[in-house]
Amino acid sequence: MKSVDRAILVLEILAQYGEAGVTEIAGELGVHKSTAFRLVGALERRGLVEQPGLRGKYQLGFGIIRLAGAMAAGLDLTQQSRRVCEDLAAELGETVNIGIPSGDSVVNIDQVRGASAVVSQNWIGRQCALHATSSGKVLLAHMSLVESRRILRGTLEEVTPQTVTNPDMLRAQMEEIRERGYSVAVEELEVGLNAVAAPVRGLSGEVIAAVSASGPSYRMTEDILNELGERVAKAGAEISTRMGHMDTETTPQ
Repeated sequence: MKSVDRAILVLEILAQYGEAGVTEIAGELGVHKSTAFRLVGALERRGLVEQPGLRGKYQLGFGIIRLAGAMAAGLDLTQQSRRVCEDLAAELGETVNIGIPSGDSVVNIDQVRGASAVVSQNWIGRQCALHATSSGKVLLAHMSLVESRRILRGTLEEVTPQTVTNPDMLRAQMEEIRERGYSVAVEELEVGLNAVAAPVRGLSGEVIAAVSASGPSYRMTEDILNELGERVAKAGAEISTRMGHMDTETTPQ
């Protein structure tokens, strides 16, 4: 943890002074010059700092812009989707979430509860397996072939007795998701919980997130999930438009 703290301090020093040499950084940190050199080297390999000239001075690198851009994109997504999610939650009476990919998982970054959502479960920040959730299946269906193959070759946890862990069955579901525009999960993440989800696309048409509606299986019964899926797909298309995607006929990925 001490090394992490020191690395963060290096970034803060460069942010404050604009540029600094290893000797200056070591002095600010109160460490030996060799320690400062190792810290700066690790940050440089990640593109978080760079040495633009031959004067031995370091400054913040473009990796910082990349990280900041990712954060800004996430914030923009929640801002642009909020009104649509509120309208959808009000219409369906169920909980609506926005989920984005996070490694081999899906993580919810925003949530709106409908009037019927009695249980105040907070899904924000929760990471779930891609294959066990409606949102995750949407993201899995629109991943690159290389990535989806890698995930399906891995360990697919049986979260509930209804979780689909057979790779061939999941591939068939992914094809169906691409064709109809939404996914369905019947008690696959939690017993008694059903959900539907649809893709959210970015400016160039890539799937950047999923919008989902979830509720108890006694209310979101299997016979109405397709109807709900179509409604959620419309919400996903609306959010996509707000994110700059032109609503043209999209070729399945």
